[in-house]
Amino acid sequence: MITRRQLLECGLSPQAIKHRVKRARLHPVWRTVYAVGRPELTREGKWMAAVLRCGEGTVLSHTSAAALWGLGADRGEIEVSIPLARSVRAAPIRVHRRRSLRHGDVTTERGIPVTSPLRTVVDLAVRLDRGGLETAVNELDRLGLIGPEALRAGLDELGREPGVARLRRTLDRHTFRLTESELERRFLPIARRAGLPTPMTQQLVNGYRVDFIWRELGLVVETDGLRYHRTPEQQARDRRRDQAHVAAGLTVLRFTHAQVAYEGEAVELTLRRVVVTITTPRPGRLGDR
Repeated sequence: MITRRQLLECGLSPQAIKHRVKRARLHPVWRTVYAVGRPELTREGKWMAAVLRCGEGTVLSHTSAAALWGLGADRGEIEVSIPLARSVRAAPIRVHRRRSLRHGDVTTERGIPVTSPLRTVVDLAVRLDRGGLETAVNELDRLGLIGPEALRAGLDELGREPGVARLRRTLDRHTFRLTESELERRFLPIARRAGLPTPMTQQLVNGYRVDFIWRELGLVVETDGLRYHRTPEQQARDRRRDQAHVAAGLTVLRFTHAQVAYEGEAVELTLRRVVVTITTPRPGRLGDR
């Protein structure tokens, strides 16, 4: 993609541009934007053409930026952001005039100027429901674009901009850590409703400290502070812990702090089902003969 201004800066005269259009070397996309070599545009080509059409300081944003980052499907409508001081009418492109975009809010991906993953998810936060926003945060982490801790730190620099409060509430549900006493206070009633006796807490088992254990059932429950982000080192350590417990004949369950705090019914149902599995004799299992 190239603009008429860029062609002129490269030394082509208006007549030379017309000649190349006539010979199908340049293909007009917008009045001042051309595709080079062939008229068919990829999705990225359409995005770049829209950015070039709207002029200096334009970046791909909102749902189009989300699609570029892999956070959702391309919805067809192209959205861009431009500086507030400028005014552009470029239907069917949806143009957002922005008071300011910090240096860190803008980057380049696949050669296309675009809002950063942080800025993109903040822009989406005012449109998405809670489930959609959680999915976006999850995808950002899964794709390695930005983890919850970095996301939260970035929000602290944005103040009270639209979307920040909603995104912070979503992160609070999944990245906070309960204190041991608060965790016990919330989890123990769930365990009782599931028909379990009072567990032992913070016990050393197989060389590891566990959150909850029912020795008579051979059941261990661990809680993770982060729903989305576990570093490779943390994941490896968790696997070693779980494998040591399983090798010793224990059943291990993991819940997030957010599940304990906000999804008690689901935790209770899981506990009930696991207890039934543990306590129901199965033919051929050791100890059943």
